[in-house]
Amino acid sequence: MAAVENECPRFIRQNSEPERSWELESVLTNRMLRFVAKLEQQFVCPSCSGIVLNPHQTGCGHIFCAHCIRTYIDKGGNSKCPLDNISIKPEEIFQDKCCKRELLNLEVYCTNAPDCTQKFTLCNLQDHLKACQYEQLICSNPGCIETLLRKNLSEHQRNICSFRLESCQHCRQSYTISQLLDHQKTSCPEVEVPCSNKCQQMIKRHKLQVHADECSEVETDCIYKNYGCTVRDKRWKVLDHENTEFSSHVRLVLESNSKLEKQVEQLQQDMLFQQGALKDKSLLVNSLDRDITLCDSTLTSLQRSVEEQRVQISSVQRELRDLRDVLGSELNEELPSLRASLDSLRQQVAVTESLREHLGVLEQTCQRHTRLLDIHVEQLQCNEQRFHHLESTSYNGKLIWKVRDYWRRKEAAAPLNSTPFYTSRSGYKLSVRAYLGGDSSGRGTHLSLYVTIMRGDFDSLLPWPFRQNITLTLLDQSGSRNHVTSAFSPDTGSDSFRRPTSDTNVATGFPRFISHSDLETPRNSVYVRDDTLFIKVKVDTTGLDDL
Repeated sequence: MAAVENECPRFIRQNSEPERSWELESVLTNRMLRFVAKLEQQFVCPSCSGIVLNPHQTGCGHIFCAHCIRTYIDKGGNSKCPLDNISIKPEEIFQDKCCKRELLNLEVYCTNAPDCTQKFTLCNLQDHLKACQYEQLICSNPGCIETLLRKNLSEHQRNICSFRLESCQHCRQSYTISQLLDHQKTSCPEVEVPCSNKCQQMIKRHKLQVHADECSEVETDCIYKNYGCTVRDKRWKVLDHENTEFSSHVRLVLESNSKLEKQVEQLQQDMLFQQGALKDKSLLVNSLDRDITLCDSTLTSLQRSVEEQRVQISSVQRELRDLRDVLGSELNEELPSLRASLDSLRQQVAVTESLREHLGVLEQTCQRHTRLLDIHVEQLQCNEQRFHHLESTSYNGKLIWKVRDYWRRKEAAAPLNSTPFYTSRSGYKLSVRAYLGGDSSGRGTHLSLYVTIMRGDFDSLLPWPFRQNITLTLLDQSGSRNHVTSAFSPDTGSDSFRRPTSDTNVATGFPRFISHSDLETPRNSVYVRDDTLFIKVKVDTTGLDDL
């Protein structure tokens, strides 16, 4: 049978009534539907000449599309059938499922014709459009607004779309193709870039700062700068200088040590001198105290004398008044002698006031000497602290650390660090770190003890990594010598025992050295007495030669 094309002058319109809508109407919105055979007149709406995809029949037997029926219903009882002029009553309208079924079984061409040449029944149109290679689709990549045929969409999304995601070959993070090149040029941490110091190496961008600390082309000072060496050059030249000028560096170190020893001797002499001066000033203060005491007693006696004289003056004045009343004219003859006595008393009062002023001057002098004495005492205490620090520093690889305020510091849960000690005068520099409340796996249950390798003045002359055995001991204060001891040998592959590049290396030791119950309430020992415990550390110095 020859295919007869049915020309549909209108696009299919979507029904606005939800209860009578049909999903095929929404699929065919703004599409031209073409039937294989000529469409019979019963499937054409007599009102709008469109296809009755959702047919409804009136009481007069004519079929209309759902949109036109809705228009008639909205007009109320005034609507009439355009074919026979009979009134259209809403209660007589119903959906014609038989007509709908016949319409769905008619063959149609794909709405994407002529590109797509397939034909099928109308009821299968929707399923076909979901797979039709000529269907127009919008690219799903975020930001892309291109519309393409389904057959070209996959290739566009994978290889053409400028908004497609690609993985950076260096860091494996995903970026749009338009951002990928800029990412690799400016921010990708895994891209290798040339060293800014022109050392000919290609370094990953995120390792540039680490490389700068090692780059042979960076200018740096000789490690003996603090001892007087003034060399500053590129790192590789400075390393050659340090290796070739070893003997001169040793001389600089020895000279520095000699100066340090002289300074210590001078400090000791200054301290002895200050002690002598302090004793002299103490004697002076004692003498001033005695003078003040004497002045106080003198002033007290003078005040009593003045008071007595005031009493006498009052008595004399009363007697004078009595005499003036009794003697009359005889008083005028004795008055000059009485006035002389009064003048004498006034002179004595003036002397007393002068002594009082002198006492005030003595008090000011005493206060000034007291302030000077306080300044000298403070300076002496500072010198004593410096001398104590010099005396307490150990240079034989052993340290006994006295930890006070045990209970308070345990509650504070802050780390405590001992004073540094050395394996020899020019040996390794170490310190002990304690967590009274516990650290890591021992937090809250154990005492944690660690040893830290510190940066010393002679590190460049010592063998690295550090290999000496270390013993940590918690001392028994009861006299039973039930000490708790743990020792370890350094892991030469760990950074903790390599030459320090900062002030201290990472601490190594025992997070569970001893439990709090065994430490605080032992059976046959006393580790905490008078809120104090003692920790001993010993470094095995076997095989270490002093420089």
